[in-house]
Amino acid sequence: MKKILINGNMGYIGPVVVKHFRKKYPGIEIIGFDRAFFAGCLIDPDLFPESSVDIQYFGDVRDFPVSILEGVDAVVQLAAISNDPMGNSFEKVTLEINYKAAISVARQAKAFGVKTFIFASSCSVYGFADDRPRTEVSETHPLTAYAKSKIFTENALKEISDETFKVTALRFATACGFSDRLRLDLVLNDFVAAALSSKKISILSDGSPWRPLIHVKDMARAIDWAAQRKDGDDCLILNAGSNLWNYQVRDLANAVKEAFGNIQVAINQDAVPDKRSYQVSFDLFEKLAPDHQPVVTLPDAIVDLKDGLERCGFKDPHFRSSNLIRLRTLISLIDKRFINKDLEKLS
Repeated sequence: MKKILINGNMGYIGPVVVKHFRKKYPGIEIIGFDRAFFAGCLIDPDLFPESSVDIQYFGDVRDFPVSILEGVDAVVQLAAISNDPMGNSFEKVTLEINYKAAISVARQAKAFGVKTFIFASSCSVYGFADDRPRTEVSETHPLTAYAKSKIFTENALKEISDETFKVTALRFATACGFSDRLRLDLVLNDFVAAALSSKKISILSDGSPWRPLIHVKDMARAIDWAAQRKDGDDCLILNAGSNLWNYQVRDLANAVKEAFGNIQVAINQDAVPDKRSYQVSFDLFEKLAPDHQPVVTLPDAIVDLKDGLERCGFKDPHFRSSNLIRLRTLISLIDKRFINKDLEKLS
């Protein structure tokens, strides 16, 4: 692999993926393509993340410039409206970007002779499940526009893939961990930020929902494996995470409390039950990618976040209204008339 294109490289996961590939494959050519909605969501990086790519293109993935696919060996599709709150607020756009645009890029990549396509899917497709961990053959129950967009894309990719165009759809567990473009609208990241800024963690649910988690560094390791894989199905749909990282939300809060010490944890016992609850089996990922298994532990992830936030002088108790919450960033861009409600650039 000599040349890789990362669509959506200027988000939360992208900088970590770029750093991983640059360190492991110093001679590789890395191309970035991003709309740059979240370019300003930096949290005091040592170096501008995009300094590690060879070429950075800016644009809307819905109007993708196919010429940049020339000579590309692998495409990593990270570009997405990336969580349930944003998906609920921009349902039509979520389907356009996460599904229709992703499939359009995949078709164009195949036509240009790209051999490998990696799609960042999500374990959220399981929606609500009983106590049995969900496997890749389990029935899916996508409850949100975000989760539905992932299933639609997976199904369409099955029709495109063949022996000349290998597709890997990684159903990632919920992301966590420090990044140069940190997000605090993720459950563990929120808990650590709250503990640091106000010494209190407020769980909006009753704390019982199950969530599998994965550190962003381990997401990059999984993408690396997918970019290199030669054997297996033409379209491989795979849960990406660790069996050790299936936690109930209250367990995550208590783990943060243990790491910090004097922290109050408040649980809303009267909350309406959160239907998004699922455990996930990562047995197949462990079998297929034994050398690319997650290595970051939950205590490591908490310390990583704590140290990173302290290093940046983070003390904001009102962070849920800041640009570290992706929905708040989009709303701000709309209010300032940089983009319209369809997330299109205004002239």
